[in-house]
Amino acid sequence: MSVATVMRSHMCGALRPADVGQTVRLCGWVQRRRDLGGLVFLDLRDREGVVQVVVNPTEVGPEAARAADAVRAEFVVRVEGPVVRRPEGTVNARLATGEVEVRAQAVEILAPSLTPPFSPGDEADPDEALRLRYRYLDLRRPRMVANLLLRHRTAMAVRRALDALGFVEVETPMLIRSTPEGARDFIVPSRLQPGKFYALPQSPQLFKQLLMVAGLDRYFQIVRCFRDEDLRADRQPEFTQIDVEMSFVGQDDIIAVTETVVATAVESVRGVRVATPFPRLSYADTMLRYGSDKPDLRVDLEIADLTPLAATSGIERFAAAAATGGVLRGLRVPGCAGASRRELDELTAVAVAAGAGGLAPLALVAGGPRGPLARRLTEGAVAAVAERTGAREGDLVLLVAGPEPVVAAALGRLRLDVAERYGLRRDDGALRFVWVTGFPLLEWSDADGRYTPVHHPFTAPMIEDLPLLATHPGRVRAQAHDLVLNGVELGGGSIRIHDRAVQERVFDLLGIGAEEARARFGFLLEALQYGAPPHGGIALGLDRFVMLLAGEATIREVIAFPKTASAADLLTGAPGEVDPALLRDAHIAVIAD
Repeated sequence: MSVATVMRSHMCGALRPADVGQTVRLCGWVQRRRDLGGLVFLDLRDREGVVQVVVNPTEVGPEAARAADAVRAEFVVRVEGPVVRRPEGTVNARLATGEVEVRAQAVEILAPSLTPPFSPGDEADPDEALRLRYRYLDLRRPRMVANLLLRHRTAMAVRRALDALGFVEVETPMLIRSTPEGARDFIVPSRLQPGKFYALPQSPQLFKQLLMVAGLDRYFQIVRCFRDEDLRADRQPEFTQIDVEMSFVGQDDIIAVTETVVATAVESVRGVRVATPFPRLSYADTMLRYGSDKPDLRVDLEIADLTPLAATSGIERFAAAAATGGVLRGLRVPGCAGASRRELDELTAVAVAAGAGGLAPLALVAGGPRGPLARRLTEGAVAAVAERTGAREGDLVLLVAGPEPVVAAALGRLRLDVAERYGLRRDDGALRFVWVTGFPLLEWSDADGRYTPVHHPFTAPMIEDLPLLATHPGRVRAQAHDLVLNGVELGGGSIRIHDRAVQERVFDLLGIGAEEARARFGFLLEALQYGAPPHGGIALGLDRFVMLLAGEATIREVIAFPKTASAADLLTGAPGEVDPALLRDAHIAVIAD
């Protein structure tokens, strides 16, 4: 990497023993200043790292000596001098530049600094609110610099991989018509058309489909998207996704392209090869075995179906659940038969928080089972539970009965909780990808009194399930695919509906009548009549991908200027009030609550 300019010849963190003897010009921030025995030592930092600069006031001019005396932490300085090896016994093995130092011949202060509220050189994290308030200082910290460089390299690797596969990057509009995407839109008033509004895109979904109708064949975009929703560790009101669409493909084609791109990016930024193809699970299978459609395969524990045992278990609530269409399922927790009463109460609280009516623990210990169920289950029933869950002496079995979605959610959360609690997750740094396919196309919403899309309204049904749209809509499966990495949904996609009649039928099932469909999606429905090819794609969350590659817990750590959990920008003060004249121009009146 060449950075040579009149002001600077090298990056601070790039100097190595091969540079010994060269006279270099460096620019950076003073991380630390030490005055030892008449010599001044400056730790000079830039994006690439830190190098030690030694200033001998008797060997430099008076201006340089005064600058070295005046400089303090986070001053911006320029240094010129030869690279030399550090004296024997002073090598710093913790620094990449630790074998060398720069003997200053000139020192110039380019910009002074106030005393910062925290030191970018500290390893411990300051308070997060303080970090976000002074984000420009936080981004000087080596960890944050590394995260942003990782993000850059990931994006570049994705671009190179998609370009090699024949994809064309096309920008789509940021000011669009509001369309239902599953979350609230951010809206933008139109000054020129009073009373009308644009929306910021939740995704480029409709435009990338139109690009397929246009014949672009293979499109991608690393694109900013917006959703006005409650935030979590892996959500922000504005986020970035790797958006991909292609024509004349089936689901296997999209999955193969995605695996190539993802594996290429991982190898490029982490230097490790990811085995492909990734494993695949059906939605039904993953909900049964893992209690989640985002299974963390670093946890080997699997949920077992015990419903066939419910009727003869002798436990009334188990039998009642099965008799009313519910299920009985269990989770083996190896080596945890000795769990305390307090631990069992905490596990019960996890299950109840997920909607379960309770938790039935069964400890398999020498001399017979122990727990509330131990005296009520027959020896044969205990043996059957152990066989189906794979439990052995010394293990704990957690049983939950009730409606299938509730039981799946409860045991899914318990699976992750006990893995964390008892160290049962493999934290070896491996990336465990898995595809989940075969989702339902629709789900019934009691609150809305209608079906809602599991993914979005433009997802194509399985071809063999098309007749069910007219008779049993809830049983229709979608040609959808989600990619999950270490228990985090990395992205999702589908084959799209390219037949107008099918699209109108799905709209109707979603409660979008013909008139509303024409008003909101008329441009799409019209386009589908002009030779729309079979097409499909996927959108991957760049923020989440980089978060996982960096080993971070939240996407805030890999976004340069993120928002807080309340969607506030502590650095700039956004959102804020605007000039009343702007509101008048946009024909907006603010009504106080």
